[in-house]
Amino acid sequence: MIRIKPMLGTLGLLLVAGLTVLIAGCSGRTPSPQSAASSLHEGMVQGTVWVADEHGDSVTVFDAATNNVITTLAGIEGPHNLQVAPDGKSVWVVSGHTSTALMIDAAKFTVHGTVPTGKEPAHIILAPDGKTAYATNGDDDTVTAIDVTSMKPLATIPVGAYPHGLRPSPDGRWIYVANAKGTTLSVIDTATNSKATDIEVGQHPVQVGFSPDCRYVYFSLNGEDAVGKVDVATRMLVGKVKVGYGPVQVYVTPDSKYVLVANQGTENRPSTTVSIIDTATFTVVGAIETGKGAHGIVIDPSGKHAYITNIYGNDVAVLDLNERQVVATVPTGKGPNGISFSPLTVTAPAPKIKVSSGH
Repeated sequence: MIRIKPMLGTLGLLLVAGLTVLIAGCSGRTPSPQSAASSLHEGMVQGTVWVADEHGDSVTVFDAATNNVITTLAGIEGPHNLQVAPDGKSVWVVSGHTSTALMIDAAKFTVHGTVPTGKEPAHIILAPDGKTAYATNGDDDTVTAIDVTSMKPLATIPVGAYPHGLRPSPDGRWIYVANAKGTTLSVIDTATNSKATDIEVGQHPVQVGFSPDCRYVYFSLNGEDAVGKVDVATRMLVGKVKVGYGPVQVYVTPDSKYVLVANQGTENRPSTTVSIIDTATFTVVGAIETGKGAHGIVIDPSGKHAYITNIYGNDVAVLDLNERQVVATVPTGKGPNGISFSPLTVTAPAPKIKVSSGH
């Protein structure tokens, strides 16, 4: 049974967030996290990490090279998820309280514009070409397609029950949507912005992740404590594997060898790990302790480090993917959920900036 609770007001799913991580190698070590961004870890990359603090009505922005917080954007009501645009110049955020999608200028830290969505938007992604954004609307059982240039809705696409996580195929041809209160993945044709089909997969799928070669889609089954696998060519379920308690985010490594899964659990019974799946054998080959309520995950473009939001710990764990250990813990606002990486570096005029999510 899916673990769902009201999040802020009417916000729904306890268990989902933005993103997923890529990982290479499997030592199985579970070292203790280091506190804060106190020291530079060898191999840290240039870039910026953006975090949606859903319970704090804010977005935390920190430097990937130093793991120091750059600024906190306050005043965004119930931000469940966010996504950096492909060019890194803007960040899209969904506000569950105001049923809007916001485009934030990543250099100026200002809201460029807002677009109405359906009720209770959960996740937002951009097509690989950056021209169209897609937001899931949990209470409407729809996905809103948004024209990025005009900042206007293009289409409202009916999908399954309580759509939550979604991701585009690497070629941009399809978008797969996890219907969290149902048993299906919906497939959206981006050429027509319409639903092509539904795929039966199991109890309460929460998020999806494509292999970079576009052969498979992996997805968390929160109601089964498992991860499933669909063949993209045949759109058939080809396997399931048990993971930790309350899995949410999934992501595939750039070489397609591994899938990382964040096990969140529930507030009363939080999980603290990410599971590592070998895609060749489709078996769990390791787990890493990351923090209380492991939730959203993103990886830097070099593949060296992963960033995991700990929704009950109010922080982000920074994982060295070669050493397979947490090398820093970055404080955030309350209830960090979605997370996204930008290769661009930024500076902020103040440690806290007030913005507005609009109504």
